[in-house]
Amino acid sequence: MDINNILVIIRKSNGDVLLSNSLIYQLKKKLKPRTIDLLINDDTLAIAKTLPHIRKIISFSYQKRKENRWQQEKNIIQRIYRKYDLSINLTTNDGSALYALLASKNSISAIEKNKDKSWWKKLLLQHYYYFDPNKHILLNNLEPLNYLGFKKLTKQIVPRSNEESITIVLSRLAKLNISKFIIFHPSAQEDYKIYPQFLRNELLSLLSQLNIPIIVTGGNSNIDLNISSFLPKLKNIYNWIGQTSIGEYIALSELSLGYIGMDTLNMHIATGQNKRVFAIFGPTKLSMWSPWSNELQLSAQENKPIQNYGNVTIFQADMPCVACFQAGCKGSGRSECLDNISPKLVFKEIEDWFQNISFE
Repeated sequence: MDINNILVIIRKSNGDVLLSNSLIYQLKKKLKPRTIDLLINDDTLAIAKTLPHIRKIISFSYQKRKENRWQQEKNIIQRIYRKYDLSINLTTNDGSALYALLASKNSISAIEKNKDKSWWKKLLLQHYYYFDPNKHILLNNLEPLNYLGFKKLTKQIVPRSNEESITIVLSRLAKLNISKFIIFHPSAQEDYKIYPQFLRNELLSLLSQLNIPIIVTGGNSNIDLNISSFLPKLKNIYNWIGQTSIGEYIALSELSLGYIGMDTLNMHIATGQNKRVFAIFGPTKLSMWSPWSNELQLSAQENKPIQNYGNVTIFQADMPCVACFQAGCKGSGRSECLDNISPKLVFKEIEDWFQNISFE
């Protein structure tokens, strides 16, 4: 069967969209389709636009669904109905499974193991696979390749920055007389994943002693801007929060020596670029979302106060509740485990690495 047009449906977070790129890369390389389209949630549009090999992006809006659910559904269905030779849905969302069914007679979808939720998907989908919450998101996203008869390349592939973004970033670094630097990314999409301000500022104070520029990054969200307003003014610390597009951030990360910060999209960008990564984790489930090491072709599976593998170091609190997978302690939106990760401990690991870097 010739597969000329493919629709990939990935209606979840920024990280999910980024970590679908390895699948898209392998679909393009092995099937050589004329077109690959994406169907995503509109709040992930910025990262989706950085993915190569994509012809068209169709976005789903929860706001539009509130305003006029059926009009949005009608518009999306008109755009996708039987337009594709293959549709692949990477989430267990019921609506996304229906989109996959409508888009192509040849559909592959993730489903949940709960029979009460998935029975109709098993009946209607041509192929399905069980989404495994104990397996890394990269490996889950590569499961459709099994049904296409391809050997999987278990490597995280991130988008390359374009020349314009590289030029902009290099120009800005040159004005500051910066050549070598490390990224510090203190924010995340949710407060419960963020290192507390007093510990963050202590860590920045320690990092400033390395005598290498530390570029603090972030977006324009209220969370990011609030962090920016409380950053200490320290030698070697440069505040770039809200000052780069996602494309420019990818370029900045490519040029950096490494990444320090929270478990968020930016961390996954750094690991996909094979950078040295120091990641501070709160309640997030490691088996699914820990940094993927391309060097070792694996991720973290167990909770430990400090663990190293390949180019990655992960920090967690030494507490029996870690990791609880909850949005803060008892749903409070604040994670006490993050209060119990010592900045001195984090800095010691970074300092040991930094002292052994060769700048030749």
